[in-house]
Amino acid sequence: MSDVKGAADLHATVVFNLGTLGTLATDRFAERIEKLGLKPKHAGLLAALDGARAASQQDLARRLGVAPSLIVALADQLQELGALERIRDAQDRRRQVLVLTTKGRQLLSDCAAVAQSVDKELTSELSDTQRAALTHALHLLSEQHPPV
Repeated sequence: MSDVKGAADLHATVVFNLGTLGTLATDRFAERIEKLGLKPKHAGLLAALDGARAASQQDLARRLGVAPSLIVALADQLQELGALERIRDAQDRRRQVLVLTTKGRQLLSDCAAVAQSVDKELTSELSDTQRAALTHALHLLSEQHPPV
């Protein structure tokens, strides 16, 4: 009996399937939000700022599990688009916090609409029950494996 694993074994893994579908989904999402002047990482930062109290760039980097320099670069670009503001923290004047603007909230809403459209395309062959189960399973995995 052979211990050599083949393509069928690879295709049977969650990691391979999530990676393949993740790339496809990200590419479709990126192509559509590019018209808004955004990339998926911009959308991620907008989402991280939504509904949360104002957050410093350092806090966001820790929470999202990315380098602080990436947050600075993304924030610079979003500020140029008028999507966020940097405000000095009243408790610590050395610290700047990021806050969504009205335009930032609109861009986030636009990104959500695009994501829902891509979701619909990718899951068009699934029943409502299968779609709900997939969504539930992905939420569970995300909660169990946060970025940091």
